[in-house]
Amino acid sequence: MLEIEKLKVSVENKIILNDFSLKIKPGEVHAVMGKNGAGKSSLAQAIIGNSNYSIDSGKIKFDGSLINDLEINERALLGIFLAFQYPIEIPGVNNTYLLRSALNAKLKSEGKDEIDSFDFLKLIKSLMNKMNISDEFIHRSVNEGFSGGEKKKNEVLQMLLLEPKLCILDETDSGLDVDALKIVSNGVNELRDSERSFLIITHYKRLLELIKPDFVHVIANGSIVRTGNATLADELDKKGFDWI
Repeated sequence: MLEIEKLKVSVENKIILNDFSLKIKPGEVHAVMGKNGAGKSSLAQAIIGNSNYSIDSGKIKFDGSLINDLEINERALLGIFLAFQYPIEIPGVNNTYLLRSALNAKLKSEGKDEIDSFDFLKLIKSLMNKMNISDEFIHRSVNEGFSGGEKKKNEVLQMLLLEPKLCILDETDSGLDVDALKIVSNGVNELRDSERSFLIITHYKRLLELIKPDFVHVIANGSIVRTGNATLADELDKKGFDWI
């Protein structure tokens, strides 16, 4: 699925990730934890191809193919999805239009027929029902006037709709109340299967208690310094990161 080999990434000549390696197999859920500034979100940005992040050396492979030089949209069409830590507002762009356009772009890349408005509304409403989201949600401008929790729900709704191969959640649990956290975790667990993989970036173990990752990694100074199973998150919750 995803193979990162000795990756070195910089932003404005400052090294953010250094000698970073990670392998995620189909069906696996990996959690990445660490202090602020450790390189967690930079990892997500490097994987999706944010042009502000320069890959100085190393490789990122997806489904066996090198993707270092691919644009963001090309990586997205391969099946890489990122739920943003701070989803942006897009005034004047209807949520329905964005979601349907994204789905049709995916279908077109797969050589399939685009979905019409009637079938799309039927599909999106069934997904919103699963997430306990009201119908008016999709008729608003993208994230405009949304609360923090609503923005995160919108990210998960996109994930459920697009059914990507690799789902990256960049601190999606940040600032969520208990009910919103359950909606996010239910969305992840709804998609979880033997072929789809997840990379969960978080500070806290509360989301991991609901998702139950296969592996937990700790990043410090741009590299993985410790790897374990879900119990590592419990240790970090009790001891913090300084003991590693």
